[in-house]
Amino acid sequence: MYQKLLIAIDPEDDGEGKRALEAAISLLTEDGELHLASVYSPGGAGFFPHVTPDAPEKKEAEVHDVLDLLARKYLPMNRSATLHVVAGNTGEKLVGMAGQLGADLMLLVSRGGGHWPMRKATVEYVSVNSPCAVLVLPSLEKAEPENTAE
Repeated sequence: MYQKLLIAIDPEDDGEGKRALEAAISLLTEDGELHLASVYSPGGAGFFPHVTPDAPEKKEAEVHDVLDLLARKYLPMNRSATLHVVAGNTGEKLVGMAGQLGADLMLLVSRGGGHWPMRKATVEYVSVNSPCAVLVLPSLEKAEPENTAE
């Protein structure tokens, strides 16, 4: 069980947010701290490629609202989470935040490239440089067995 858990959340994927929160609750001590984080690039690339440099405050508020909704939807009533929305390089910001918070565990969900913005390079950077343990959950798409025609 962990006392301080940091979850990197893609606010655009409700299902993966739900999965990450459920996993986190099972790993967190009864009086543990839960931190939800989302990182975007104000330059328009990275975690949120559609963000334009002229509206970072608006995007930050939107992402904060989505994280808040995810927490209210999927956290048990006796749990709360601190929300963090920051701009910058995803891997560097997550690693820095884990250090600042004194996190015991960072939880990521990754498809390993392609569609989801949490790319292999980011997951690898966080895994190698994090000051705490890192748990990478495969996406629901990867976790389900493939249907193969006989």
